[in-house]
Amino acid sequence: MNLKDIVQRQQPGRKVQGIAAALLPFEADGRIAVDSFQNHLRATRRAGLMNAVNMDTGYVNLLSESEKLEVLRWTRAALGNSVPFVAGAYIEGQEGEIVSLYRKQMDAIVAHGGIPILFQTSRLHGKSSAEKAAVYKQASRGYSHVLAFELGGMFAPNGEIFDEETVRRLMEIPEIKGMKHSSLDRLVELGRLALRDGQRPDFRIYTGNDLGINMIEYGSDYLLGLATFAPEEFAERDRLWETGDAAYYALSDALQYLGNVAFREPVPAYKHSAAVFLHLTGKIPSNLAHPRNAKRPDWEEEILRDCALRLGITSSPRSNRTAHS
Repeated sequence: MNLKDIVQRQQPGRKVQGIAAALLPFEADGRIAVDSFQNHLRATRRAGLMNAVNMDTGYVNLLSESEKLEVLRWTRAALGNSVPFVAGAYIEGQEGEIVSLYRKQMDAIVAHGGIPILFQTSRLHGKSSAEKAAVYKQASRGYSHVLAFELGGMFAPNGEIFDEETVRRLMEIPEIKGMKHSSLDRLVELGRLALRDGQRPDFRIYTGNDLGINMIEYGSDYLLGLATFAPEEFAERDRLWETGDAAYYALSDALQYLGNVAFREPVPAYKHSAAVFLHLTGKIPSNLAHPRNAKRPDWEEEILRDCALRLGITSSPRSNRTAHS
């Protein structure tokens, strides 16, 4: 795809569907900060974004089955009965038949009113595109709305970027309404968009590219961990793009600066960056990440303070000067 083709893909005025992958915050004593979690979900919803829980940003790979169910319960209680949300169906490391494992997770999500998104499992690595698609087809059968997820290996070892034939086959499954794409590669994502446009135009491609958040300009929607840092600013950026306001560019650049800082190597430590940022801005009670998650250095707050200033977000006086482990 050449530069001219890419530029011609731009879609000014397009209404974007934004989904924020919610951070699971912690109290200073290490307990999950349930009230702050629920408040942040409500604030994200008020801003105009959908929430996604039990995602990579919410430490789904580090939670027990009972904790994942608690997250679903807390989410439904926070949002009310009729508000949709997305939730991860994560089966990595579990024993049993793959389809049955997925459907057990999906049943729990749907029972709480959520939309399941299927995390990849390393057990399908090396399988043919037909074999992978068959698993997704069986797992999704009978559900009204399912999302798929392709996650780059820089985020988690169970992830993989599918070949085009696998993506084509997944688009043929009617229950799967869209896919989150997290390769961090614009050209691969543009290829997904071109395939979608030719095969199934109503199929949504949700960018997971926190290093290229302007993929919304080219036809992607988004499901981003970065959006949980500043949901109000993301929602405003989306409105500016839809209305054709040139202020879009300055806000998008400031959000991208935050993404470039937070999603530097090691990438999984972005969740600690999120905790530091949300604590700095007064949204959560501590800057603690999950104890098994990768950590950022003690000076993280200083660089994130600059990100907040560029976004016009005032830091909270209660925040500490360093990021605790």
